Amino acid sequence: MQTRLKELQIRMTNPQAPLEPAPQQGQPILDRLAFEKLTAAHRRELKLHCYRMMGSLHEADDLVQDTLLRAWRARSEFDGRGSVRGWLYTIATNSCLNALKARARGRRILQQPGQPPSHGPATGGPEAEVTWLEPYPDMELPGLADSEPGPEARYETREAVQLAFVAAIQDLPPRQRAALLLADVLGWSAAETAQLLGGSTASINSALQRARATLAARYPRGRPAGRSQPSSEQGLLLERYMQAWQAANLDGLIELLREDATYRMPPWREWYQGREAIRGFFETIWSKFGGFRTVAIGANAQPAVGVYSRSHHDLGWRAHSLHVIEPAEGGIAALTVYVGPLGPSLFPAFGLPPTWQGAYL
Repeated sequence: MQTRLKELQIRMTNPQAPLEPAPQQGQPILDRLAFEKLTAAHRRELKLHCYRMMGSLHEADDLVQDTLLRAWRARSEFDGRGSVRGWLYTIATNSCLNALKARARGRRILQQPGQPPSHGPATGGPEAEVTWLEPYPDMELPGLADSEPGPEARYETREAVQLAFVAAIQDLPPRQRAALLLADVLGWSAAETAQLLGGSTASINSALQRARATLAARYPRGRPAGRSQPSSEQGLLLERYMQAWQAANLDGLIELLREDATYRMPPWREWYQGREAIRGFFETIWSKFGGFRTVAIGANAQPAVGVYSRSHHDLGWRAHSLHVIEPAEGGIAALTVYVGPLGPSLFPAFGLPPTWQGAYL
């Protein structure tokens, strides 16, 4: 099986290699029904893996389809004696690495590097030239209780889904990112990771050391703050947040924030730091709308909200923004609010309609 996986890895890392190998004499080939049964249990975790690699929900969708197509065409490489999961991760990871090489733009971000925090109204407008990190719907997550990582993993399942974590690993070169995800998130050994990515165990350990050093520069403890299971306090925080938006209660919203809270709003470059600056921004915005309606969702295993708005002249409720909340001790530590045109484009992925007709919420 190791030899076959190695041959498959070579094929997958070379986009010009034939995708339909000739079957070996006497080797049974999976039919489509058997193939679907073999791969169905792994679709969601493969999609999450591709999302972590790419930082894009839409690219993850495409790459999972590409992975399954490549696996189908290369099914003669799998004889049933090895791990289906490892075989599929080999294809998915190398498909992601190929896609990253071909990507016209750089890494996906939540915040423009070098951009200082803003004060007052946002005047820059949506930035189409930046590739923004997208949120991930909780309804697409594998069952977290059933997908605990291996014993060598350094990150808990829930913290490795957080929006801030996915943003942090986008700073890593693609190969380091893949090594970190396989070893520190999924819990693969360095030898197993080397088998998938190619190279020696020593080279993988070196890549992991560099990747961990990069994360340590962002996180003082080398990792994001641990996140407990959703609690009644978080539920109350989310309820109060939604009520503040629906009542346009700026004082109520600001009370929910920590003093050092961060507010980002992709695809706009501007971001705000601290209660005073965030208040100053919202004072310039809320008066322009005739009202808001909210619906609770989930994104990146964090509380999240879809917001609909209407104008002073039009009573129709239309998709406005998608909010991902980072709760912490003392209130909300960070708000990432995806606004137009990016925010409304994400609504379908979260099961939200483009307009609200009253009975929906």
